[in-house]
Amino acid sequence: MRRTFFCIDGHTAGNPVRLVAGAAPLLKGASMSERRQDFLARFDWIRTGLCFEPRGHDMMSGGFLYPPTRKDTDIGILFIETSGCLPMCGHGTIGIVTFGLEHGLIQPAEPGLLRVEVPAGVIEIRYEQKGDKVTAVRITNVPSYVAAAGIVVDIEGIGTLSVDVAYGGNYYAIIEPQGDYRGLDDLGAARLVELSGRVRTAVREVFEPVHPLDPTIRGVSHVLWADAPKGDGADGRNAVFYGDKAIDRSPCGTGTSARLAHLAAQGRLSPGDRFVHESYIGSRFTGRVEATTSLGDLPAIIPSIEGSAIATGFNTIWIDDADRFWEGFQVR
Repeated sequence: MRRTFFCIDGHTAGNPVRLVAGAAPLLKGASMSERRQDFLARFDWIRTGLCFEPRGHDMMSGGFLYPPTRKDTDIGILFIETSGCLPMCGHGTIGIVTFGLEHGLIQPAEPGLLRVEVPAGVIEIRYEQKGDKVTAVRITNVPSYVAAAGIVVDIEGIGTLSVDVAYGGNYYAIIEPQGDYRGLDDLGAARLVELSGRVRTAVREVFEPVHPLDPTIRGVSHVLWADAPKGDGADGRNAVFYGDKAIDRSPCGTGTSARLAHLAAQGRLSPGDRFVHESYIGSRFTGRVEATTSLGDLPAIIPSIEGSAIATGFNTIWIDDADRFWEGFQVR
């Protein structure tokens, strides 16, 4: 049986985004969080088929547009990538909203403003448009916080590291320069991938964060290596590891949110402060600490992230079970 998926492909700050604009499966659930669980239980083959080889690659990510389950929102988004069906994806949101607006798939009630339901909660979008092009998207993200600080792990190949865990829509193990980690350029992409898998495994063995309000959001999924900025006008740099082999080409939206919460908890950022975040390839997001808040009983911040995306073309993809690799594969 052949299933056909019409996609709009593009990238946000260098990291791929595939908006699946046709053939989204009908999902059960009273919220986007519940729909995420239903998708994982019944339709994860769509994610692997579209994101894994031979139709995707190690960095592939994207998502689907859905009618929201809440009357106070304009649209719902379900995210897919090689690492799973994420509660929230910042670069994916920027890309999906950009492509959706430019191609008439999203019709905002108020031009320039969207309220979007994602599995992690409700986010607010403000966007700028010139003609038929969306030139900037600013996400006011879900509350973000530090889940743990000073987790000590011993990592083969780099030694002892002190790791903090913060949440920005996903949970991140954050590593600042220390010991044998002197900076991103000292390691390089291949070694970052190798070490990141070890770091994530080591942190998972000793700590499992659980979201205070949604227990389906749990566990460290990403590793963020922090560094000093490289370009003029930037405030920080990072390399974010996800999946099994991916280094985010963008500065990572939920990673930037987690980093903002991390810096705010240390007293290095305050409400109103701006933080320009560089990616491994030099692309940028502008982050801001919009306000302080609480998440359950925990202190948190409201972060925002601003960036832009470019559509690169249309892509009609077949997943045909006559194909030996219809569900996709990964080379480990």
